[in-house]
Formats: sequence, C-alpha cells, structure tokens
Amino acid sequence: MSDKFGIGVVGIGMAAKPHMKSLDDLRDTVDVRGVFSRQPEPRAAFCRAWDFPEATSLQGLIDDPALDALIVLTPANARTAIVEAAAKAGKHILMEKPVERTTDAAQHIVSTCDTSGVTLGIVFQHRFRAGSLALRDRISAGALGDLANAYLVVPWWRPQSYYDEPGRGTLERDGGGVLISQAIHSMDLLLSLTGPVAEVQAIAGTSKVHDMETEDFVGAGLRFANGALGSIMATVANFPGDAEYMVLNFTNCAAKLSGGTLQLNWHDGRTETIGEDTATGGGADPMDFPHDWHKAQIVDFIDAVKTNRQPMSTGHTALEVHRLIDAILVSSATGQKTTVATA
Repeated sequence: MSDKFGIGVVGIGMAAKPHMKSLDDLRDTVDVRGVFSRQPEPRAAFCRAWDFPEATSLQGLIDDPALDALIVLTPANARTAIVEAAAKAGKHILMEKPVERTTDAAQHIVSTCDTSGVTLGIVFQHRFRAGSLALRDRISAGALGDLANAYLVVPWWRPQSYYDEPGRGTLERDGGGVLISQAIHSMDLLLSLTGPVAEVQAIAGTSKVHDMETEDFVGAGLRFANGALGSIMATVANFPGDAEYMVLNFTNCAAKLSGGTLQLNWHDGRTETIGEDTATGGGADPMDFPHDWHKAQIVDFIDAVKTNRQPMSTGHTALEVHRLIDAILVSSATGQKTTVATA
C-alpha cells in the first residue's frame, strides 16, 4: 500500500456530491484512481467538474494495482456484480446505504466480502455527527444509567416530483420507501446507541400526498432486547420537512439528538449541549447538509483498512437495520406483533 490510499468511485448520481467534496478535501492522503459510470458523456463532464481522473471501464478500475478500495454509489439494484468483482480482486468496499433492496440480497453482499477477506463499510454518516459521537461515548462510560425508553421521529418531506423520477420509491430499484431510503440513517444510529430491537408492532402505508409504490409513512412500537420500550415515526409526507430527532431516556438522564445537536438533561438538574444545528436533508433538497460527516466516515474506513480493524459502520451492523425494517413491514402487513430476526 502506497503512502496515499488509492480509491475508485463507482456512480455519479445524487449521492456522489458529499463524497466528492470529501475526497477533494483529502487529496493530501487519498489518491482518487478513477471515477466510473456507465454513461460516457456524463462521466467525462463529472470528472472534469471535480478534477478527478475518469475510468472508462469498471474492470479496468478494479484491476489497477494502486487501487485499495472502491466507493460504490450506485442505486441498490446495481451493486451485487460490482461488489463481487471488487471482492474477488481483493479490493475493500465502502458503499452507500442500503446494502441491497432485500435482506437476503444484502446478506449475500456481506457474505461475499467476508469470504473474500475484504473490509465492507456502509455509509451511515449520521453516526459521525458530533452529537452522535458524544452520546455514544457517554453511553459507553455508563454515566447515563440504564436505558428506559427511546423514540425516533423523522418528519421529512419529499415532493411528488422526487417520486416521478423513474424507479424512485419502487421495490425494483430502491427496495422500498421512507424506511429503506430515508429513515434508515436514523434507525441505524438509534440501534447503534440502544442495541437491537426484539419485537415491533407497526402500521405503514402511502398517504394521500404521494403517488408511489411504497410507504411514505410508518409508525411502530418497539420493545428492545434489553427490555426498554420505544417507538419510531418516519415520513416523507410532512411539508416542508423538519430535522429528525430521537430521545433516549436513561435512569439518570434524558438525551435528545436533534440533527447534529445533543441535549443532555440530567435528573440532578444539570444540562449540557454538544454539537451545532445543521441542515439534514429533511426538506425538498435531499442533499442539503454538510459533507463533514461523510469525510469523517471515509477517514474512519481508510484507517480501519490500514490497521486491520472493523470500521464504525459495517455490513453486519447494516444488516441489523435491514432486519428491523423487514419486521416493521411484516407487522404492518399482518397487523400482528412481529419478532425481529437475529443473525
């Protein structure tokens, strides 16, 4: 491995912008070996705009001996073959959420990387906000006490024009609606702080605001494996959209994460505020947020590869939120309390 970490990028769609900004910031330590997309003219224009080299074929990019890892930014239905080719060549993979459209397909990708011995990271940048990191550390230290209950609210908005794009919000391309495409970020963060959910009872559906195949509203009651109670409300039918937030009530303290800000209200009267308010992409512009969190995740992933450790967000941790989404949708479809599958 050279002094600079060799990265290739596959996919130039909406999700690419914060990654490219991050890689631009990291030019001193990261060597972008090429950017690939199947459409030559948009690919060439994209590479000119960002001043990164163009890769004219996926296999050529993967075969580059100076390439250490791929950042995969394609839609969920276009990833399996890319991952299989990269893993076979021993290239590590950092991939946008979700892992795939279904949990079975996601498990296949995770198993492929495990078998090949390559590191798989999944982009859940909410874990890297200052407030999220501070709450993780406080929980690990044990000062907050035991978790009593937790609830997550994702009151986002997407206009109908968002779903008029071919494939958007469909099972075939995206694998689902608000859960797997939007709320999955906050749900992953919630699970990283609370531990797994044991069972759910939920309702999900499409409101009158949207014409789309999959759900734009979900309400779910939760029972965590540690005995705590909780709930999730997630929607993209809340005009004009607001920041997501979660509250975790411990026996010594109530912790509220709103966007990037952590508010701690201690039972003894103390209060603490950590982090700062930022845009979160909850309104009509899905990319209205800073790229700092993506950059921090890329740095964590590179360090994990170099030091032979697991990154903060892995394929296996991503499978936990996939299984929770499955249980919520099954509960809604059956009207019954549903157990969340375990590994």
